[in-house]
Amino acid sequence: QVQLVESGGGLVQYGGSLRLSCTSSGSALDDYAIGWFRRTPEKEREGVSCINSRGENAFLADSVKGRFVGFRDKTKNMIYLQMNNLKPDDTAIYFCATCWYGIGEYEYEDWGRGTQVTVSS
Repeated sequence: QVQLVESGGGLVQYGGSLRLSCTSSGSALDDYAIGWFRRTPEKEREGVSCINSRGENAFLADSVKGRFVGFRDKTKNMIYLQMNNLKPDDTAIYFCATCWYGIGEYEYEDWGRGTQVTVSS
């Protein structure tokens, strides 16, 4: 089991940018595929991304393609989600988690407490 901690959320205006960070104090994230999902009052879980151990964006949701990108910094044991051109629909709690491709969709496990992202219109 991996213990993950998210940070970097906040309040941003429509069209703005944020960078979310994810780290683990007890595990080397190189060994895992790490991704992000988000939660809103309307939807328990929407997969956003999954970065494989090679640092490739194995998955980006259609709703964020062209705006979000995930990447790793192995020297810092960090995973990032760069979010550009943010929209009010991106407002959610974002969680980083281990990820893998399940039956028809990406699955997530071992998520942290999440970080709130709020985009004002």
